[in-house]
Amino acid sequence: MLAMIEANLPALQVVLPLIAAPLCAMLGTGRRAWAFATLVSFVAFAIAISLFIATMGGTIISYEMGGWAPPIGIEYRVDTLNAFVLVIVSGMAALVLPYARRIVDYEIPAERQVLFYTAFLLCLTGLLGVTITGDAFNVFVFLEISSLSTYALIASGAWRNKRALTASYNYLIMGTIGATFFVIGIGMLYMITGTLNMADLGEKIAAHGDSRTLRTGFVFILIGIGLKLAMFPLHLWLPNAYTFAPSAVTAFVAATATKVAVYVLLRFMFTIFGFDYAFQAATLENVVLPLAIVAMFAASLVAIFQDDLKRMLAYSSIAQIGYILLGLAFLTHTGLTASIVHLFNHAVTKGALFMVAGCFIFATGSSSITSLRGIGRDMPWTTAAFVISGFSLIGLPLTVGFISKWYLVQAAIELGWWPVALLIMGSSLLAIVYIWRVVEQAYLQPAPEGAVRREAPLSMLVPTWILVGLSVWFGVSATMTVGAASRAATSLISSSQIMWQ
Repeated sequence: MLAMIEANLPALQVVLPLIAAPLCAMLGTGRRAWAFATLVSFVAFAIAISLFIATMGGTIISYEMGGWAPPIGIEYRVDTLNAFVLVIVSGMAALVLPYARRIVDYEIPAERQVLFYTAFLLCLTGLLGVTITGDAFNVFVFLEISSLSTYALIASGAWRNKRALTASYNYLIMGTIGATFFVIGIGMLYMITGTLNMADLGEKIAAHGDSRTLRTGFVFILIGIGLKLAMFPLHLWLPNAYTFAPSAVTAFVAATATKVAVYVLLRFMFTIFGFDYAFQAATLENVVLPLAIVAMFAASLVAIFQDDLKRMLAYSSIAQIGYILLGLAFLTHTGLTASIVHLFNHAVTKGALFMVAGCFIFATGSSSITSLRGIGRDMPWTTAAFVISGFSLIGLPLTVGFISKWYLVQAAIELGWWPVALLIMGSSLLAIVYIWRVVEQAYLQPAPEGAVRREAPLSMLVPTWILVGLSVWFGVSATMTVGAASRAATSLISSSQIMWQ
């Protein structure tokens, strides 16, 4: 029995939350739906950990859906890279759902909570499916499952602020445009190769060589995924979506959705377009790299002038995506390692910060930074969590943010790009400014007269502090995360024939 379960773990990773979603919708009450969704997330996390351990030595797990061998059948393919991302997605779900119980009770009417948790499980299904599948069209299908459920989750914030509806609609429009570009690109690849299996696509594209159809398909896929991961300047959906979504949704989506989109970009860049493809390398160096640097500064500058805490953190996320894309654009092992490890490091840091924002909303009823005057004395544990996570966002030593920026700077120096290294460090100074604005209000300003604010409940504080603890733990001892990222980078490089620098 155990052997059979172990053999089918790749399928169970996706099938479990997929089947659980309609069952959740039948449970009748929000409390039962929450407990069921939380249990499912714990099991999904355990499966992801098992797959991660199984692939740590470089093993690649290939699972044939329905017994149909690839490339004819759909293959679930697990290596170090996507096992790492599976752990991020399922781990964040396993932390956000326990956190969600009290804040969802506060932000969403009881009669809508069952549907909320159902949509959450569907979103989890989509993100896990995108990560684990080895079929290009399956990526599109699971992207749409996660996107459609995310639109619903963001719109559920309308009970707190009606602008969640327009935020969701804007995301729907831009997400649909991105998905359309992506599927057109996949269609062009299919037109060239006659296959949709990613590994098979890589081999046949390498044999086919460069062509206008291939270049057009590459550009369509890059733009489509760029919209999904909020690559500057295709990020316009993100600030409102993060600001007006329910707090638990923002914490989960900010920590996972863009990371999965980056994973898709990595997979297509180096597994499918992984031959000696000068057009791809030129696009990374001449388009992606400059846009990444602009994002690091422009988004951080906009964040400084925001009065809403969630909107400030949303613009910060756009800047952090810039760091991830910068490492990718270096086309070196160190740069790629920095990008992959920052998927985890930013998920931990930004997940904690948005959880803190939810705690503040729970206590004050507002996400305005000015509403946080003197809150450091009323909510010491919550505010301390913000400060430590803010240190990580800045990139101070002993936090995971420092690890990411250390490897990014190292990658720039290896190439002799000293100005880029200085820009990476300079952009961190902007993060100091917007983090300090919150710290100043929390600790140096007097509390409003008559304000009654209590510390957040333990069910919200414990998941928040677990993420804070992880940001410090893996900032002090980064062997596991950097080792996994390095092995994943090595795997991507060895499977591609791009002219690495």
